[in-house]
Amino acid sequence: MSKSMIAKLPVARPRIAVLSFAHYHANFWTEAFLADPDVSVTCVWDDETARGQEAADRFGIAFEPDLSAALAGCDAVAICSETARHPELTLAACAAGRAVLCEKPTARTVAEADAMAAAVGQAGILFMQSFPKRFDPASHALKCLIDDGQLGRVHLVRIRHGHFYGLQPEFRERWYVDPELGGGGALLDEGIHGADLLHWLFGLPASVTAETTSPVAGLAVDETATALFRYADGMMAELTASFLLPAADTSVEIYGTRATALLSAVDLASRDITREGFLRVSAEVAGKKRWKTLDVTPRFKLGQFHHQNAIGFVHCLRTGEPPPAGLAEGRAALLMIETAYAAARTGTRQPIGPEPGDSRQ
Repeated sequence: MSKSMIAKLPVARPRIAVLSFAHYHANFWTEAFLADPDVSVTCVWDDETARGQEAADRFGIAFEPDLSAALAGCDAVAICSETARHPELTLAACAAGRAVLCEKPTARTVAEADAMAAAVGQAGILFMQSFPKRFDPASHALKCLIDDGQLGRVHLVRIRHGHFYGLQPEFRERWYVDPELGGGGALLDEGIHGADLLHWLFGLPASVTAETTSPVAGLAVDETATALFRYADGMMAELTASFLLPAADTSVEIYGTRATALLSAVDLASRDITREGFLRVSAEVAGKKRWKTLDVTPRFKLGQFHHQNAIGFVHCLRTGEPPPAGLAEGRAALLMIETAYAAARTGTRQPIGPEPGDSRQ
């Protein structure tokens, strides 16, 4: 591709095309784009005309049925299609030299993600992976506790991430539970958030065992899954994801040799039922253990959780700064989930392997 085709960064007044409203998060991203007076949402493109036209009409944006035309009139694209279409839309954006914001997960498989990475590298475009936990003040508070050594040596982590939509009959007809369009079930669609958080906080695990199940709706994908990751230094990290949680509370537990941290209200199952004391850390008071509540409110409680991806993307377009998560981060989280599925399928512990350039594992 000619370098002259690349949309040069920074762009003070970016023009963004929204590619597909298959994923509901496209609504949040479009709201965020439209709230910025210096962002132009050029059009909505969708391979399902009725879906795209409805979204375009609702937001007062032009609907463009031709993908080439949509790409020609913008600086960047926001891809919110079915997961199966992330690679083809990313490759089309690369061919046009357009920056990309991509919904999670990056792709259905690591092989697909690698093909996307090759195209992005050759095109030299900006690619941002949508991982909203990277923008959550609660996640940053956890990272500070770990990096500052306040918890001591962390040896056990438990993350639960899920929602209740699998208990609703209409959800069972959506593309999210189609193994071809979605690529997986709860472990991929919801667990990818927890996998990215683990990777961000602790790096890539060394190996994993896992179990998946579909006990309620009998879906073709997993409704509930648990993966147990082992790190090279012996730390264990349990990740549970589900479509079947009517309510929940503590979402993240981190156990260190000096203190324990508990975080609530950072998934849909816990957001509306947990109302206070979101981040607690154990502390010694007069020789006795007590919980100390930190003054941190998760983005899920503050509102505009998924909007932050769009806001962050615009910031990168304007400044040329690298995104908080790109293809390397998307691939790492996907590798963790893909290997967990292999472990569940074979009933064996599966090696995950080191990240490129990482000699720690």
